[in-house]
Amino acid sequence: MHTESSSPFSGPRFWRIAIYTTLIVFACMYLLPLFVMLVTSFKSLAEIRQGNMMAFPEMWTIEPWLSAWGSACIGLTCEGISGYFGNSIMITVPGVLLSTLLGAINGYVLTKWRFPGHRWVFGLMLFGCFIPFQVVLVPMSQVLGTLGIANTTPGLVLVHVTYGLGFTTLFFRNYYEAFPQELVRAAMIDGAGFFKMFFRILLPSSGPIIVVTVIWQFTNIWNDFLFGASFSSGGSAPITVALNNLVNSSTGVKEYNVHMAAA
Repeated sequence: MHTESSSPFSGPRFWRIAIYTTLIVFACMYLLPLFVMLVTSFKSLAEIRQGNMMAFPEMWTIEPWLSAWGSACIGLTCEGISGYFGNSIMITVPGVLLSTLLGAINGYVLTKWRFPGHRWVFGLMLFGCFIPFQVVLVPMSQVLGTLGIANTTPGLVLVHVTYGLGFTTLFFRNYYEAFPQELVRAAMIDGAGFFKMFFRILLPSSGPIIVVTVIWQFTNIWNDFLFGASFSSGGSAPITVALNNLVNSSTGVKEYNVHMAAA
């Protein structure tokens, strides 16, 4: 009796291998710039001039890292990126915390404490998510000047909290929409007030959406360049502005290893 042998190119095992192989190939392509950046940051300039970007360093050195952190020239100062790194931390952490907390409260109000016109309010906040960065530069600069916090870290925190509030409200509003209204009614019968219901019932159950919101806001604020370049100057600039100034303010020889280490 003749039995047809199964093809090696069929079956779930073959397709599983093909899928994972494809994913690994694309992951390597995606991570290739990071690899080039890392190996370049540990090379000397003489070795970089040889032109082989993909090769590992022949002589590993951490001098580019030390220079980038503490002595590289950025603009008129040669103190490295350490201070600007601290600026980004002081901008990002409070910006993320405030926008997340305010977005959670807004989502709570728009779903569990509905008021006349709440749909219009949410629609306007949702519309704010689609306003381009460039549109808010002039009015935001006027507001910061009026408040007296232009070119300061608190000013940049206010900018990011204001611009991110529409997104955080959207996230929490959609998440809280699925919560049963009976929870709030039962808490009200037990005598719980506005903030007690929020901090005791909804917020402890908001772990997944808090993680999503924090990741979203942290990425947007940390990677921002336009607001940092527009609303800060000198020593109050974030790390993204400092990296740009580091590359553009180099004189004489381009220190690619220092630039890569800073990045």
